[in-house]
Order: sequence, then structure tokens, then C-alpha cells
Amino acid sequence: MKILVIGASGTIGSRIVNALSATHEVVTANYQSGDVQIDISDIESISSAFNAIGKVDAIVCAAGSVAFNGFSELSREEWDMGINSRLMGQVNLTKIGSHHLNDGGSITLTSGIIADYPIAYGTSAATLNGAIQHFVKAVALELPRNIRINVVSPTVVTESLPVYGDYFPGFNSINAEDLAKYYVRSVLGIETGQIFKAFAGN
Repeated sequence: MKILVIGASGTIGSRIVNALSATHEVVTANYQSGDVQIDISDIESISSAFNAIGKVDAIVCAAGSVAFNGFSELSREEWDMGINSRLMGQVNLTKIGSHHLNDGGSITLTSGIIADYPIAYGTSAATLNGAIQHFVKAVALELPRNIRINVVSPTVVTESLPVYGDYFPGFNSINAEDLAKYYVRSVLGIETGQIFKAFAGN
């Protein structure tokens, strides 16, 4: 299979690449590095990346920015950053990418545990993660040519605890290598319209 991984240099994305590259052709994409460069908040950038890559069998998105701030302090610019990246970035990636997928291909997006378990300073992230999850359940019913779509919703990643751990007091973390298995399940399995919740005991 030819698989595009967006956010391939990140903590999660790099483990996804490792999990898939031994037996599949993986095309890496990042904002400023990789086989192709892509800014998912920019429709033209998404289109240009796919025009350069050609047809693929699977698309994995482990990218999408959100702002963390108290609700009363969240600016419109901070809301728009998350809307344009985490939400509409993945929506536009699905819309444009579906035209570049082979029949029976798959799309895997990323949300997060905050959609189910809110945290301090996480109102924007909770809202947008929840929206992505509802989008996946709905659009799975409309995608043509047996294209599948799922979303992985991770808890805080163990490797990121030094940076984000204070935002997730008492939460169980998951190793990035274990988290990558949920993406592999989405890419290589048969499920569609599913939210793969990569957390337990929260």
C-alpha cells in the first residue's frame, strides 16, 4: 500500500511511520519537511501536495493545532487557529484527499481525549475534537468507492508528559508506539465511521 502520513515527524506521526514503513510505501508529509510539505489549514497547500504525490491507498493525519487558554481569555484568533487547522484542516483533507484515494482506500484523522474528558484551558480543544468525531461518523455514510474513514482519539502521550502533563492531572498516558497501533488498525482493517479511543480508566 502507498500511505500518506501527515505530521510524520511528530511524536505520534513518527511512530506511525515506523509501524507502517516495513511493509508499505510511506510518503511523509510535514509543514516544513518530509517527502512533501503540507499545511492542512490551507486548501491550496493540500491540493498541491496531492498533485505532487498522486494516488494513494491511505491517508493518515496526525496533525492539527489547537489553542489552550481559559475560556474568557480565548481570542477569536485562537479559536480560528484551531478551527482552521484541527477541524476544517481535517475536513478539507478528507474532501480533497478522497479524490486522490484508490478505490477502497482509507482516511484516518485525529481528535483527542478532551472531547470526552474536558480539562482546564481545553474548551477549544474539546469543542473541535468533538466536532471531528461527529464529522467522521457522518461523512463515513457518504464517502464514495468504498472509502473508509475513522478517527483516533488519544489520551496524553507518555513522551509528551514533560510538556503537557500538567494539563492532564490523574490521566493515564499511552506510549506513542502503542498509540500507533490504533492508526494501523484503521489503515489496515475494515472498520469505518469509528472513533478509536486510545485511553482507558479515565
